[in-house]
Amino acid sequence: MILIDGKKVSLEIKAEIAEQVKQLKENGGKTPHLAAILVGHDGGSETYVAYKIKDCEAVGFKSTLVRYEDDVTQQELLAKIDELNNDTDVDGFIVQLPLPKHIDEQKIIEAIDPKKDVDGFHPENVGRMVIGLPSFVSATPFGIVELIKRYNIETSGKNCVIVGRSNIVGRPLSVLMSQKAINTTVTVAHSRTKNLKEVCYNADILIAAIGSPEFVTSDMVKDGAVVIDVGTTRVPSSETKSGFRLKGDVKFSEVAEKCSYITPVPGGVGPMTRVSLLKNTLLAATRKIYY
Repeated sequence: MILIDGKKVSLEIKAEIAEQVKQLKENGGKTPHLAAILVGHDGGSETYVAYKIKDCEAVGFKSTLVRYEDDVTQQELLAKIDELNNDTDVDGFIVQLPLPKHIDEQKIIEAIDPKKDVDGFHPENVGRMVIGLPSFVSATPFGIVELIKRYNIETSGKNCVIVGRSNIVGRPLSVLMSQKAINTTVTVAHSRTKNLKEVCYNADILIAAIGSPEFVTSDMVKDGAVVIDVGTTRVPSSETKSGFRLKGDVKFSEVAEKCSYITPVPGGVGPMTRVSLLKNTLLAATRKIYY
């Protein structure tokens, strides 16, 4: 069994990005600038955005954090998005999800200029990705594909089962894994899939993105499978200072021994999601997506 070390790979990619930024500045280019809008004080969102700011510093990006309380109006949020859309110094920005219930998330996503949508959530970017045009790809699917490539995992002709059909992970990942550069045969499974255990057991590459801790057990995984765990659920723990620990969608303790490759949680897909956002921002800054 080979452990897929997302932390190690993400550090390698950060070093590559930092070198590109250095060369960009030496050649008279502008410093890439990523902005983030954070609403409220959700623990996971706070942590994630803090990491993004540190990541920007590490690679030489400029970063801006815009904070709002939970009671911000949708109109105020849309006004700020319009301001960032028209700010020529900001290359890309994100609105950290989830948002309070009184905010229409889809309306917020669609208000972002697709050319600055480094999260890759805007329908225009999703559509361009589906038909193979240059686009910003959602950070988690982008990171998963990069991990697979960097570990030289054989994908051509393999059966890939993705458990989960979210617009952020499952759906875009199913498209990426079926493209000619990857060439897997993709099945998208979910909570309503009949014979789910059997479907998963037939996977050469199993990607768990259902958001249910330790959902995938050893009887769902065949010997030699590649297992990618996207899950990051906080569960209470008396053993940590924070009072919680992260659990993946895969029961690692019993699944790992059956795998050829497997990602841990934490330290697998998570760091790759963050570094993929940096890659998208660099693409935006150098205008390598839209012509």
